[in-house]
Amino acid sequence: MREWIRKNAALISAVFITVAFLVANFLMLSHDIYWLFMIPLAGLVVLLFVLRFETGLLVTALLTPFAIDFALMPGMELSMPVEPMMILFSAMFVFRVLVERSYDKRILRHPVTIAVFAMLLWMLVTSCTSVIPGVSFKYFAARLWFIVPFFYAAAHIFRNRDRMRQFVWCYAFSLIVVIIISTAKTLGNFHDLQTLHRVMRPFYNDHTAYGCVIALFIPICFHLMLRQNEDGTKRIWRPFIVAGIVALFVGLFFSYSRAAWISIVGAVAVYFAIRMGMKVKWMMLIFGVFVTLFFVYQSDVLYKLGKNKQDSSYDISGQVKSISNISTDASNLERLNRWASAMRMFKERPLLGCGPGTYQFLYASYQRSYQLSVISTNSGNRGNAHSEYIGPLTEQGVFGALFILCIFLTAFATGVRVYRTAAHEVDARLALAFTLSLITYYIHGIFNNFLDTDKLSVPFWAFTAAVVALDVFSEKKTNVSVIQKKTENE
Repeated sequence: MREWIRKNAALISAVFITVAFLVANFLMLSHDIYWLFMIPLAGLVVLLFVLRFETGLLVTALLTPFAIDFALMPGMELSMPVEPMMILFSAMFVFRVLVERSYDKRILRHPVTIAVFAMLLWMLVTSCTSVIPGVSFKYFAARLWFIVPFFYAAAHIFRNRDRMRQFVWCYAFSLIVVIIISTAKTLGNFHDLQTLHRVMRPFYNDHTAYGCVIALFIPICFHLMLRQNEDGTKRIWRPFIVAGIVALFVGLFFSYSRAAWISIVGAVAVYFAIRMGMKVKWMMLIFGVFVTLFFVYQSDVLYKLGKNKQDSSYDISGQVKSISNISTDASNLERLNRWASAMRMFKERPLLGCGPGTYQFLYASYQRSYQLSVISTNSGNRGNAHSEYIGPLTEQGVFGALFILCIFLTAFATGVRVYRTAAHEVDARLALAFTLSLITYYIHGIFNNFLDTDKLSVPFWAFTAAVVALDVFSEKKTNVSVIQKKTENE
């Protein structure tokens, strides 16, 4: 008997551990505690990150569109399974950098990287001075595990161009599956606009985030479709890629997200401006002039917009007309209400703000009765400031808004520079495609803010990292000319 036990010690131990785990899990489930069943999965994820670190990033991207918010315990909600994966990946990445010391310092010295670090540092400072510190530190921690894997780690991993393409297709594949599911729900509910706004649940909270992420992927996926020969795509996959692009456009149409439609139009306009050789500073100047003119003539503009009575509609023409309706359209009215409340909050704390992530808990008392819409609540429990620019301004003060603007502008300028200076056309066009994808979010960010969610943070920071990686690792035209001159002299 002892001999048999000795020979089968490993099997006996495995059976004992399995039975003990099942019993413990049963007892915890009976008390509504659900996190224990995740331990085996966590072990597999750790093993993946140890043995296939770069593959772990791609797997996380693949799972993100399917992630669902899950309350592990009271007061603790995570997007499962990707947020725990991001936390593990971040810890693993920091450990590898400290041990191997192989991280390319050129990435750390890049202007976009410096701007991202400055934003995080200021966010930490304003978390310390927050009105609700507990909320702000949780918000800051979540922002860290979004940015560390998908910006700092991705920028290093994307020195390999194939990893960029693999990342895009991993996320896009899952997104297309969600689009197919959502579109199938849409086809039977054209009579009910409110239902159409919710068909993408539980994968995306509402149609605006859903439309935003689709718009984000259209430029880069369209580029990859047109340049299939350059990345060696096998012929058997090409019809599926074309079908995937069609699915993205179908999803964009049926998202009924007006901001997403506007962002695509804006990206097309920027594309032609870049192709015509317009300098970045002139593009920024033109944008600044439009903003200035709006504020100078805002009374006349708002009067004209106030005469538009077209509400949101499942009819495409009605939906487009409703974009400028600020008199009866509930969505537009509520957005203006949030912005007005945010500006009142900003005036009280212009330097440090009320604290990262706290707007949604505080804005109720800053609302005014004459600005409320039919979807407003006195408790103020329906989300954030609906702007990627006004939100940081309110929560982190004037420097919070300046840092996010700095990130957007430096990433845009970097993408355009790589497009114009890269020695290889493949790198140049890839940089332009990623830049146009980011442009869709910069425009959409005027109307909504989603960088506090994993669904948008994952692709946004990865695309920003791709632009930085192309700038750092791609060969420049000036370098080629120098090499040619040296060769001629020899």
